[in-house]
Amino acid sequence: MSSKKKANDYIYVGVQFLLFIIYLIPCANFDFAPVSGVKILGGILIALGIFVGLAAIVQLGKGLSPFPTPTTDGVLIQTGVFRYSRHPIYTAILGVFWGYGMCVGSGYKLLVTIALLILFFFKSSYEEVRLSDMFEGYARYKKRTRRFF
Repeated sequence: MSSKKKANDYIYVGVQFLLFIIYLIPCANFDFAPVSGVKILGGILIALGIFVGLAAIVQLGKGLSPFPTPTTDGVLIQTGVFRYSRHPIYTAILGVFWGYGMCVGSGYKLLVTIALLILFFFKSSYEEVRLSDMFEGYARYKKRTRRFF
């Protein structure tokens, strides 16, 4: 299979980047006062997200790419955080974004995170077709490992 990027690769990355920017825009319309338990849970999600994301980045090494099409020299990683999630970087981003939205009491940021979850579902579905074409064992890996945590 070719690792040549297609239009969908650029669209998914573009929409993801746009959602990141939208997340950063201040909007107080949906703010709420988070109780201490919500703030603590948000902080835990942020910490776990950072840990999982960094671990996945280290594991991917030179195979890291923002695009859903795997790199030519990529390998199918099934250990470490990839043992528990087929897409741990998406999981990490969602954890950090959701956790921060909880900590600051921003319903707006939580809504943007839901939009990002929807995007990551479709982006990962597209990515999995490409991974299945590239790696013979991907179907078995997919059956035993969750998409996100």
